[in-house]
Amino acid sequence: MSTPEELRYSKEHEWVKVEGGTTRVGITHFAQAELGDIVFVELPQVGDELKKDEPFGSVESVKTVSELYAPVSGKVVEVNTELEDSPEFVNESPYEKAWMVVIESPSEEEVGELMTAEQYKEMINE
Repeated sequence: MSTPEELRYSKEHEWVKVEGGTTRVGITHFAQAELGDIVFVELPQVGDELKKDEPFGSVESVKTVSELYAPVSGKVVEVNTELEDSPEFVNESPYEKAWMVVIESPSEEEVGELMTAEQYKEMINE
């Protein structure tokens, strides 16, 4: 199971990639595997303010609907609109094609509170 070392992870199975003054967010390989085939993704709009640990969208699979929780707070500056027509990207490429939102200027403190790849692997193996 893929868990890229350069990313940070939330307890709710979102990944975070810091890119200068922004942060790219998606769901982990583990999460998409647990959910099964993704058939629909609901995401916020550009300009929406996300608050850490609060829902910002959802993914629907053949098994269930699961909330997405913001791993950090901040303003949405980009949304992956390709997921509307191609929700299967979440299963095929959770770390590349299936990023969900880009958040502007997240708090370094909030990013620092997220798990490293090693810590995340320990959590999912418990």
